[in-house]
Amino acid sequence: MQRYDPNRQRLALGLAFLAGQVDAIGFLVAGGYFTSFMSGNTTRLGTDLVAAPVLAIGPAAIIGSFLAGVIAGAIVAARWPGRHKRSLLAGVAGLLGCGALAAAYGHGLAFLAIGATAMGLSNNVFTREGEVTVGVTYMTGALVRFGQGLALRIAGRPAEAMRGYGRLWCALASGAIFGAWLHALDPGRAPLASFGLALLLCAFAFGIERRDAGR
Repeated sequence: MQRYDPNRQRLALGLAFLAGQVDAIGFLVAGGYFTSFMSGNTTRLGTDLVAAPVLAIGPAAIIGSFLAGVIAGAIVAARWPGRHKRSLLAGVAGLLGCGALAAAYGHGLAFLAIGATAMGLSNNVFTREGEVTVGVTYMTGALVRFGQGLALRIAGRPAEAMRGYGRLWCALASGAIFGAWLHALDPGRAPLASFGLALLLCAFAFGIERRDAGR
């Protein structure tokens, strides 16, 4: 996180918030599946294969959709460096708009699959030489770095490289709380808020890349 300027850090936090929001809404819409937490879906896949194999179609489809999003996002990031952030976030917004329509018509699994594709795309927003530098939809690594940073501080050693990961986790957690609250207010319209936020993040990314191009 610390390698990026403040605007890019804000974009990363916004994406983590979006991921938490979409994940919480999807979890509530489809009863225990995730749009961004593929470890959880993999566990569900394993347990479903043993307990009720026909149910394994759900998590398998979501995992496949997420992977398809990652692949497509990596291709976009490699082909259009310098303006891939706006392109990817435009795709994320478009997919979440389609997902909101699916949810409005009661297609919970379709919303999850489309949302998972969008989250796969978003993980390519922060990459360097093909490697993800900031994972914005999964927080295990962020929590590990946050814990390691705390350990370094306790030992009296510098931990500048570990800064920011606690905020990243808080952003995702806050997004999950907000998504659950929106779903409680209006389950049919809650996904529209994710679409709106994705549009705002796309505009913000466009501003970042336009400023970079002007330098």
